[in-house]
Amino acid sequence: MPLKTSTSEELPSVNLTPMIDVVFLLIIFFMVGTQFTDTERQIELTLPGAGELKAMVTPPDRREIAVSAEGQILLDGKTVSLDQLSQQLRAMRAQFPELAVVVRADGHAQHQVVTAVYGAVNRAGVADMSVAVRYQPQQLR
Repeated sequence: MPLKTSTSEELPSVNLTPMIDVVFLLIIFFMVGTQFTDTERQIELTLPGAGELKAMVTPPDRREIAVSAEGQILLDGKTVSLDQLSQQLRAMRAQFPELAVVVRADGHAQHQVVTAVYGAVNRAGVADMSVAVRYQPQQLR
């Protein structure tokens, strides 16, 4: 039986029509599905309580505590006293046990104020505390 020996090799063709049909069907499905969520939001409901639950949102990024050169303490840009700082951090930690803070103190701030801020963070029970510094080797000489 003679074998076909052809010098011209034909490349296989790819038919994309079924794939395009599937993509269009998926687009229509998702467009219709988004309409269901809008309808659900318009229904007035009073949802039942589930008891004591923790927040299901991701914890916030590190909270920033700034100490100015004059000794002013700011938590996320708002001026607070040492007691308020400790209370607010304790409340945040109750909601997010893995709360992290970063302390940014001015280089000319009194060391006693910065140390008091460290103590307030410690009293609030925050275990993840870091200190922001800028490395400048020429100032060390």
